[in-house]
Amino acid sequence: MLRNEKYYAIAIDGPAGAGKSTIAKEVAGILGIEYIDTGAMYRALTLKILDQNIHISHTNSIISLLDNTKIDFLNGSIYLDDINVDIRIRSNIVSENVSYIATIEKVRNKMVLMQREMSKCKSIIMDGRDIGTVVLPDADYKFFIIASSLERASRRYNDLINAGESNITLEQIEESIKTRDDIDKNRDIAPLIKAEDAILIDTTNQSITESVDTVVSIVKRR
Repeated sequence: MLRNEKYYAIAIDGPAGAGKSTIAKEVAGILGIEYIDTGAMYRALTLKILDQNIHISHTNSIISLLDNTKIDFLNGSIYLDDINVDIRIRSNIVSENVSYIATIEKVRNKMVLMQREMSKCKSIIMDGRDIGTVVLPDADYKFFIIASSLERASRRYNDLINAGESNITLEQIEESIKTRDDIDKNRDIAPLIKAEDAILIDTTNQSITESVDTVVSIVKRR
């Protein structure tokens, strides 16, 4: 894939809840570049599938739905068919189903094409599971963000409690995260792995500010 040399791309990968999105958003703001949340794109499609009561095993129906779906980003927000879905895509039911949707090869192929097109006309930072290995293998900068499963579960639990959900336990969240990790690492299509040239950042005992500073300082050396 050829990109315009005037622009640069930053790829951030890692498991769910490690802080990828938060770090990417802050880096984008500091560097003045566009933030593309690829995970949110899959979440948006999953939300639409659930809203239309399509079973996650009905692949043909899902592909047909995607062909008639518009996903876009504007000022840091994601729009599904021109409707802001920032909050709805973070619900627990979407989190529980999105990994299954992401394993559908035709869905991933179309999403990758959409993501690559976004990187051709502007400098971007993109986060997900396979950005540095599949979507943007020629990215100028690659980072792999990790954190312990307990730390990630604690973050997710606090987010859900603050959002008003109460019928959930920390143990349930951690088990869900471990299950999702297994799915992401062992799927046949674009499994979650660290690119050989990616820089590892462990956020378990590191603040978001410290992680952001690490990324920005590396990019600014360019």
